[in-house]
Amino acid sequence: MKIKKIPQRMCTGCMEMKPKKELIRVVKSKEGETSIDLIGKKPGRGAYICKSIECFDKAFKTKRLEKNLDIKLDEEVYQKLKEEILDDK
Repeated sequence: MKIKKIPQRMCTGCMEMKPKKELIRVVKSKEGETSIDLIGKKPGRGAYICKSIECFDKAFKTKRLEKNLDIKLDEEVYQKLKEEILDDK
């Protein structure tokens, strides 16, 4: 039986490759709207982040999410993302 390949994505906080299902996706749509995609199926440009507060803090300080998505993120998106990470623990 063939072994199924597990998709890997890079966390914007710690810059480590991890399985896609372990990460949270932040999506920028074609219209320029940003949202958090927990399922990983929304269309648009995506950036991934670990479900740890340390990775969130690193990505927030260095503005890596904004650089990866090429857009200025609202404080509201960061707040939702932080709540999602804290709720997951």
